[in-house]
Amino acid sequence: MASSTAATKQMIRAKARALGFDGAGFAAASPAAGATDGLKAFISAGHHGDMGWMARRAAARSDPQTLWADARSIIVLAQNYGPGGDPLALLKKSDRGTIAAYARGRDYHLVVKSRLKALARWIVETQEAEVKVFVDTAPVMEKPLAQTAGVGWQGKHTNLVSREFGSWLFLGEIYTTLDLPADAPETDHCGSCRDCLKACPTDAFPEPGKIDARRCISYLTIEHKGPIAEEFRAPMGNRIYGCDDCLAVCPWNKYAQMSTEPAFLPRAELTAPKLADLAALNDADFREVFSTSPIKRIGRDRFVRNVLIAMGNSGIPGLATRAGDLLNDPSPLVRGMAIWALGRLLDKPAFQALKARHRASENDADVLAEWDRAFTGAAPDHAETDA
Repeated sequence: MASSTAATKQMIRAKARALGFDGAGFAAASPAAGATDGLKAFISAGHHGDMGWMARRAAARSDPQTLWADARSIIVLAQNYGPGGDPLALLKKSDRGTIAAYARGRDYHLVVKSRLKALARWIVETQEAEVKVFVDTAPVMEKPLAQTAGVGWQGKHTNLVSREFGSWLFLGEIYTTLDLPADAPETDHCGSCRDCLKACPTDAFPEPGKIDARRCISYLTIEHKGPIAEEFRAPMGNRIYGCDDCLAVCPWNKYAQMSTEPAFLPRAELTAPKLADLAALNDADFREVFSTSPIKRIGRDRFVRNVLIAMGNSGIPGLATRAGDLLNDPSPLVRGMAIWALGRLLDKPAFQALKARHRASENDADVLAEWDRAFTGAAPDHAETDA
């Protein structure tokens, strides 16, 4: 029996490689070591912010048997999305928006899930087993499972790190009724390094291996639906969707390889997009530009909110005209961030003139609060622009 299950694993790995996956590991369908307690502590501390779905499905997330009682093994699949160049280089271009490396190409959910389904169909056909496939939209603790399956380990930044691919891996899982021997779990290879913790612009790590999502720029720009707290706006810089800082500084990236998957290669329009162009997107334009991108999921209003914060951080007074165009936007989220941006880009007389013209007709409490905050004044122009 042992030899047959070993052969089955070998065949599944080979098929996964043939389908385009860069790694595959096997774990038992049971809670990953320490994952349940870690999730409980994360939620009880409120570190999940307004991601209420994490609390609502905590039981299914922490125990694979709760999600599917018939599961006996979990196959963890990994796909490299290594960006090749420095994903932080664009932070110096203040008239441009920086998008996290994983979101510069095609939506990975579409690519990974398609391949998971292909592999799952093959398993059903050749092994006569039942399967269920999951990407990160399901209540699955992907990173602890990936560590248990030997694919990588969770670094101090809580993300998965691989000795072969650094911090650049997409994950997906196949739960199956096949009873396969688990692989040896990967051990932690971070040592005393704290580079990822020191790189965080908003101090989102209360301690190594713990994250307060409420302070994380990825959470703030993607998951958070309301106005972003003022204390985080300046540290966001020109990060308009996600944040790569803690990932990009990981020393293990020296072994990373640029992805060869065409779908993950950066789209030209997302490599160095101009803030002024992005701020001009209406809902229809937004949907068209990001039709196959994970960015589409947050909607136009949240995205333009992020863009306006980047404009306010740019120090480029010329962007004030575009921000001013949004003072009458239907979305209070957009109007509020336009005010904040203008408060940093304009001189006081110009800002007060806009306030006199627009505040009286405003009825949203959050937007009124933005008008009434202290004027911060225009920042000096930045030299590094291509405007």
